[in-house]
Amino acid sequence: MTDTTPRYARGMTRKIAVSLPDEQVDAIRRAVDEGRAASVSGFISAAVARAERQNGLARLLDDLDSELGPVSANDLAWADKMLGLE
Repeated sequence: MTDTTPRYARGMTRKIAVSLPDEQVDAIRRAVDEGRAASVSGFISAAVARAERQNGLARLLDDLDSELGPVSANDLAWADKMLGLE
């Protein structure tokens, strides 16, 4: 008989232990106390999600550079002008 119950379903959470410098733990607890995060776990989860998005964007930009070549200085200057950054 085969067990078809998934060992870990998407959306579930797992409890882990991490070590952080005291200053970071204090900052996270302060964010929770001030209502900027729902919980320590929520704060960490949001930070990991943010890092995943940044890594995904970095991979996309690397792929575009590989496929199309690097962005030229003229294109960067145009983008700065359009964004009002010059």
